Amino acid sequence: MAKLYLVPTPIGNLKDMTFRAVKVLQEVDLILAEDTRTSGKLLKHFEITTPMQSHHMHNEHKTVAGIVAKIESGQEIALISDAGTPAISDPGFLLTRACVEAGVEVECLPGATAFVPALVNSGLPNDRFVFEGFLPVKKGRQTRMQQLAEETRTMVFYESPHKLLKTLSHFLEYFGEERQISVSRELSKLHEETVRGTVSEVFQHFEKKPPKGEIVIIVSGK
Repeated sequence: MAKLYLVPTPIGNLKDMTFRAVKVLQEVDLILAEDTRTSGKLLKHFEITTPMQSHHMHNEHKTVAGIVAKIESGQEIALISDAGTPAISDPGFLLTRACVEAGVEVECLPGATAFVPALVNSGLPNDRFVFEGFLPVKKGRQTRMQQLAEETRTMVFYESPHKLLKTLSHFLEYFGEERQISVSRELSKLHEETVRGTVSEVFQHFEKKPPKGEIVIIVSGK
């Protein structure tokens, strides 16, 4: 029976691509890519010539039914995001749910996910943690921060570089200056950096040194 493969891709270093991921992408009938231009570079590097189709947050609601139908007709399809594991703060959930509901087999390969190395590398408790991904930009942000101020587990967030200081300022307001945090950026890349300390210390660091690259924030629980 044909199936949907969820295939993780490197978050920076291409050497993190697994042999199995390359094999699956070479053998499926179609690759669904978040951004075909970004994924095109990855496929070219590994000499993968499988056809690609765009599948992202702006079109996935419209294309899910058609993709499920293709798999049901016998096509094997792989889903990749720009970086990391599909459906983790990236497109993938809607298609996976639709396949499960239709009785279509889904297989997720193990591989790169940005928050795992950031969490393990933080030095903060990781026996229990909560993944928050991106915080609401406007609506619901204050309410979410008030709720998280009482969270006792270690918290994991994703953030863009131009919004980092704003988010850290909200952490100062709701979590307090002394809460321990760790900010990792450019994971697996040449300029990888992890800054650890209190919210106040880390805020001051990035106030003086504006961040670049994808960012993962780890915050200790209350």
